Amino acid sequence: MDKTNNSSMVTAGQTPLEESGNGQQIVSAPDDPRIMGIVQNFRVAVRAVQAHSAWVERQFGVSAAQLWALWETDRSPGLSVSEIARRLSIKPSTASNLLDKIEAKGLLRRSRQGPDQRVVQLFATEAGVQLLETAPLPAQGFLMDAATRMEEKQLNKLSQGLKALVDILHAKDEGSAMAPIPPGRA
Repeated sequence: MDKTNNSSMVTAGQTPLEESGNGQQIVSAPDDPRIMGIVQNFRVAVRAVQAHSAWVERQFGVSAAQLWALWETDRSPGLSVSEIARRLSIKPSTASNLLDKIEAKGLLRRSRQGPDQRVVQLFATEAGVQLLETAPLPAQGFLMDAATRMEEKQLNKLSQGLKALVDILHAKDEGSAMAPIPPGRA
């Protein structure tokens, strides 16, 4: 069915639909209230994460990503750099750079303990533990925490919908998926 014929069948109050390549109907009206609502909700979610990140940095002197890494290190002393990278969903090289900054602030120490001296283990310092006692959850951790409190059906729908959106955008970029959200200007 072509778009022209389909839109002629639309009556007042209906959203124009068109058929995708796989036989599914897709919304073809960018002003569809659902689409507008999705865009607005994305903006709200991203801005909330950015505002929280900026506030954390102003209040505690560390970025939200640094706070999250420190929080994970304190929660599981002795983690490796690759394990921090996995938990934060970032590349190991990004994790290493992030940890360098935390270590430079005296909040983290690296140690080679145990039988395999090649493995670097991470530990929060006393100053790092003190910071964590007053700091909030990091924004990305806060976002993940919110997702873990969703009903399973909602989480599945959100996951499928976001995957479909990313596929349509052709934005399957590991760099984007594995990079922390930058702090906002709030």
